[in-house]
This record gives sequence, C-alpha cells and structure tokens, in this order.
Amino acid sequence: MDKTELAKLQDYLRRTFSNTNITVRARMKKTDSAEVYLGEEYIGIIHVDDEDGDRSFNFTMAILDVDLEG
Repeated sequence: MDKTELAKLQDYLRRTFSNTNITVRARMKKTDSAEVYLGEEYIGIIHVDDEDGDRSFNFTMAILDVDLEG
C-alpha cells in the first residue's frame, strides 16, 4: 500500500467510526497490510486482497476476553 492508499483508508475509518484519533500506518517490510491505531494503541490490521482482479481490504481486530471486563 502506498501513502495515498493509506490516507484514503484512514479517512474512510475516521468517517465510518466518527473518530479522528484513528490512524493507519505502514508496516515495516510489508506492503500487503497496514496497522490501525486508536491514539497510540494498536487495535488491528488491514490486509489487501487482490484476488480475481478486484482490490478490497479486510480489517481484523482481536478482542480479548479480559478487555470485556470493563
């Protein structure tokens, strides 16, 4: 993913979740995914899917049971 695509993904997530604290950052040595942060806390990863000529993105966020303890 290049800087333009990262910026578009970040803008999309910020609009979708109404939160300007979301950032999408490039990964070291990886071009097929990016990291997603809320403030300085890592919350998930976005993977690129180029299968069948259609480009799409999959956002994965793990939620631990201890995080639900609230």
